[in-house]
Amino acid sequence: MPLYRRLLVFLRPHSGAVVLAVVAAAIYAVFDAMTYVLLIPFVQALFVSGGAPAAASGSVMQSFLDATVYTYVDVEGDPLEAIGRIIILLIAVFFVKNAFAFTRAYLLARAEQGVNRDLRDAVYDHLLDLDLGFFGRTRMGQIVSRLTTEIEQLRMLVTREMSRLVSAVFEFVVALAAMLLISWKLTLAAFVVIPAAMGIWGPLVNVLRRRDRRVLHLGGEVNAHIFETLAGIRLVKSSSAEVRERERFHGLTAEYFRQFMRAEVGRAMAVPMTEMLAAAGTIALLWYGARLVVGAEIIGAEFVGFLGLSLKLYAPVKNVAKFPAIAQPGLVAAERVFEFLGAEPEIVDKPDAKAISTFEQSIVYDNVTFAYRDDDPVLRDVSFTVPRGSVLALVGPSGAGKSTVVDLLSRFFDVTSGSVSVDGVDVRDLRVSDLRSLMGIVSQETVLFHDSIRANIAYGRPEATSDQVEEAARAANAHDFIERMPHGYETIIGERGAELSGGQRQRIAIARAILRDPPILIFDEATSSLDTESERLIQNAIDRLLEGRTVFVVAHRLSTVQRADQILVLEGGRVVEQGDHQTLLAQSGRYKRLHDLQFDTSPRLTRT
Repeated sequence: MPLYRRLLVFLRPHSGAVVLAVVAAAIYAVFDAMTYVLLIPFVQALFVSGGAPAAASGSVMQSFLDATVYTYVDVEGDPLEAIGRIIILLIAVFFVKNAFAFTRAYLLARAEQGVNRDLRDAVYDHLLDLDLGFFGRTRMGQIVSRLTTEIEQLRMLVTREMSRLVSAVFEFVVALAAMLLISWKLTLAAFVVIPAAMGIWGPLVNVLRRRDRRVLHLGGEVNAHIFETLAGIRLVKSSSAEVRERERFHGLTAEYFRQFMRAEVGRAMAVPMTEMLAAAGTIALLWYGARLVVGAEIIGAEFVGFLGLSLKLYAPVKNVAKFPAIAQPGLVAAERVFEFLGAEPEIVDKPDAKAISTFEQSIVYDNVTFAYRDDDPVLRDVSFTVPRGSVLALVGPSGAGKSTVVDLLSRFFDVTSGSVSVDGVDVRDLRVSDLRSLMGIVSQETVLFHDSIRANIAYGRPEATSDQVEEAARAANAHDFIERMPHGYETIIGERGAELSGGQRQRIAIARAILRDPPILIFDEATSSLDTESERLIQNAIDRLLEGRTVFVVAHRLSTVQRADQILVLEGGRVVEQGDHQTLLAQSGRYKRLHDLQFDTSPRLTRT
């Protein structure tokens, strides 16, 4: 879909306000031109002395004034009375003009904020629909930049700049009509400078678009760097890397400044050049108009009014001429926003996707191969079965593919080949929302929101009662520390749970999983970063949570998997060993070596 048509899609719901704003702009333009037209009778009345008859040019404008203004104002009578009446007309015209100026501004503000809201909603909604692969490929700062800076640029294009363009067109047409009514010869002379003004801006458009795209990209990179630094601020400080991060950030902002100024230099240079052309045109107009007055082709009063209109004419011409260049940041932002909206999620429901509400039999991985990139498989021909109600543990070195195994079950990613099925149905044939409703996930990096403890526990089940939330917290060994918080369950825990310890965050995450009560549980390194006491409390909570559920446990610490019904040892994306704890120890293979390393069962050398 062409860019402008996509922009109109967001403008269409606010077309009523826009149409009324356009009507207000047209009426404003008429009354704005009238303020200059009234200069003609004002000058005529001012220079009529003792009731001497005013000169008449016989122009169409003179006829128009005879039929309108001069029925109320007698410029051939008392000059002061005539001037007084003209001033009353001017006040009335200014009042009406500014009333419509207010109406136009209000309606445009309503439309532009509506467009802004709709764009942000559309981008945010699309953001939630995209799969995890997109977020792995795209820096967070670039995403946030589209939601903030670039949507703001686009809003200004769709409403503010385009409204200026429409207003400029109306002002131009009305001023041109009034000028033609005075003298077509003078109007033709006034247009000599307009093609030259338009010609200045034309060649700049492509250059400015390239430069503005670079500026917006760098703005996203600045945002991305800020997000990364804040997310890793503990590492920055513990590594004494403040100076290095400052240098990197200062380098980005310096490049942003340089590119921004390159774009602005192009825009700024054209403005004075246009002004110089306008000044040259005005001087030529003064010379030619004086000749027409001396030759009695027009009267002096009409020439004064014409000059006012011509000066008024240059402003809309300049706005129209500048629009392609001024619109470039908004157009580039629009391209980037619509590129984002055009990104198709890879994980979507099939048209005939099946509903699922329960889990009854087993989960089967059948020759599963998966690669984030085509040439580098993370999993290779992985096959196993997990019966309902059993516990499966996945162990192995970092990068072996353990977390990827459970990500495929949740359809955060789809298999490259093979299949993952639940109760005999390939997960790709199930509704994604139904599939994920069967699962509760507790990961090493606990996700908590800047909200109350109660809201975080009830996140997956917002309709839960206070008693149900408290019961889940007790089961997760979290109730006691929550009660000691300043406001109990209503305590705000800060961004990402910053007010809590690691063990407390994990217990809230487990309480959330208990409250949701899913038939399938996934623990992805849920206790790997905790101290011994926190691990003991969380392990007790997990043990209660396992009862009657099918569980996947991803772990480095083998102490957490010894009671699993089935343990898979992964290495290089393959299952290299499979069995329960005792069976794998007896095999004296990789699992036993991992076990011996962690529990230090190797013989020690002693001094003699």
